Amino acid sequence: MHSNPAFRRVSRDRNLRFAAQRGFGVLAIDGGGPLVSHVPFVLTEDGAAVHAHLVRSNPIARRLREQERAAVLAVSGPDSYISPDWYGAGAMDQVPTWNYVAVHIRGTLRRRADETLRAHLDALSARFESELRPKPPWMPSKVSPDQLGKLMRSIMPVELSVESVEGTWKLNQNKEDGVRLRAARHVESDGYGQEAGELALLMRSPPES
Repeated sequence: MHSNPAFRRVSRDRNLRFAAQRGFGVLAIDGGGPLVSHVPFVLTEDGAAVHAHLVRSNPIARRLREQERAAVLAVSGPDSYISPDWYGAGAMDQVPTWNYVAVHIRGTLRRRADETLRAHLDALSARFESELRPKPPWMPSKVSPDQLGKLMRSIMPVELSVESVEGTWKLNQNKEDGVRLRAARHVESDGYGQEAGELALLMRSPPES
């Protein structure tokens, strides 16, 4: 990840909390060429590892049957295009940009024992079902044992050790406060991207380490 140092002042713990809250990312390895998969995941309580699963026919899963691999998990947050016009009067010689939040977790990706799969699925469903309260949570135990066993045989549990964490929180911190706040107002009302309202909130009060 390469970005202006002004956008990379958020602590490792804050970046990991962001990634854990999102719970979905892009997992990539070099397997004789780039191999990429979109995966839901949970972070262990100590922040030392990411637990996920892959369909066994996934090319990444096939590589893991041979050996562990260096990998990166990219987790994206809110984003929006930023028009120079939003900076206000006197903002000459400015150019368009894109504000965004992203965290990259790098480490070693390895296959976990099949015996860990059920506990992983329980943890994964509990994590995301909790976001749907007050709906009663769905649990894997609601699936018949035969069907659940069939489904579980088709997926492989994996673990990514958390060896380095890099985050970019590009929120116009390199602009004067008044300029950044004007841009945030436009992002909230006219933003073009994902979760523009959340991005505007972050632009108003960029996190620091």
